[in-house]
Amino acid sequence: MASENNSIGGRVKRYAQVSTAVGGFAARLAGERFFGIDLNRGEHAAELRRALGGLKGPLMKVAQILSTIPEALPREYVQELSQLQADAPSMGPSFVKRRMASELGPNWRSRFAEFDRKASAAASLGQVHKAVGHDGSLLACKLQYPDMKSAVEADLRQLKLIFTIYRRYDKSIDPTHIHTEIAARLREELDYELEARHMHLYREMLRDEPGVHVPEVVDDLSTDRLLTMSWLEGKRLLDFRDSDIEHRNQLAMHMFRAWYVPFYYYGVIHGDPHLGNYSVRDDLTVNLLDFGCIRTFQPKFVQGVIDLYHAISDGDEALAVHAYETWGFSGLTKEVIETLNIWAEFVYAPLLEDRPRRIQEFESTGVYGQDVAAKVHRGLRDLGGVTPPREFVFMDRAAIGLGGVFLHLDAEINWFRLFHDLIADFDVKALEKRQKATLKKVGVPLP
Repeated sequence: MASENNSIGGRVKRYAQVSTAVGGFAARLAGERFFGIDLNRGEHAAELRRALGGLKGPLMKVAQILSTIPEALPREYVQELSQLQADAPSMGPSFVKRRMASELGPNWRSRFAEFDRKASAAASLGQVHKAVGHDGSLLACKLQYPDMKSAVEADLRQLKLIFTIYRRYDKSIDPTHIHTEIAARLREELDYELEARHMHLYREMLRDEPGVHVPEVVDDLSTDRLLTMSWLEGKRLLDFRDSDIEHRNQLAMHMFRAWYVPFYYYGVIHGDPHLGNYSVRDDLTVNLLDFGCIRTFQPKFVQGVIDLYHAISDGDEALAVHAYETWGFSGLTKEVIETLNIWAEFVYAPLLEDRPRRIQEFESTGVYGQDVAAKVHRGLRDLGGVTPPREFVFMDRAAIGLGGVFLHLDAEINWFRLFHDLIADFDVKALEKRQKATLKKVGVPLP
């Protein structure tokens, strides 16, 4: 259908839906900056969160992403947008019937022994229904909402407007590459066939990790807008905040390996560490869910992450410069390097001490890393600003998102040992060979 393929009418409709929230955001920031209008940022940020929370589609996803990218938006907006959850109201039975018929044909119901037309979960881009296969297996059917391609393109234009206004307001961070990276990942999230291949990839990469479970794709019941997979039962991670410290530590170790075994062994990161994207089994192993936002890096980027760790650990300024340049930073002065290292020292801090510790040992307000990010932001602004490379966006987001999870769990483990176990035999050539073979096996393109 035309409306499902980024139609002009679909984009116009979407512009109308979001113009009040986003247009108002941009206009008020501009008014504060250029006309001296007094803006209560706290109240305005709360209004923006409420407006976005009522919309399905990528704009809510973008808001969640921005809330985890340090200093992409003013502090007040980060605090409000970080509260957006992927629990939007679900669409009704008529949508379910139309979507399933369009994907599997008019006799779609006969493909299942049971199918619950009431959604068990609803997120920003789609909703999930529980079903039973004819072999008795429990299934999860993820259905994409209608008009999402039009919504993505319309919302990305609105996001560019936000960034343009905010760039005039504050020149410390050039968000050009942030927008490019978000756009690429959002467009990928609409391709459920690609997500199915990502799921196959993660089952392959984590096959030797007993503490992590990945759903199995049911290929003959999946299309580019319907993804059917095995149903994984589990509880919310936040349900375990008051558990014994041993249980919380066990969960944190499983989460650490779920994210970083793929990165250091294969150059792949799960770019969406949202609380709704994992659940916990009764045996305290972890279900990893939602593979729409997956980022694959060139092996040299992974080498740069390890190089920067050693640079911070050993006080090697030349190695730090090399690491940043490997990632794609340019025009680095000594002062800019020193400022960027404030952030690097915060991110790497738990990995530098060979002892059990919390992920963050100082008191902070707001989201994980926010106080340090604010300090870096002020420094970069005074130095004329910096342009983060696009590869940096989701790597940084994963680190901050996971840090927030570990903070919620109040885990106390030896992060140093976990990290060094992962990188002990690291060899960039071996990573390149392993990555190429594994991605080829499951049909995921090389970076």
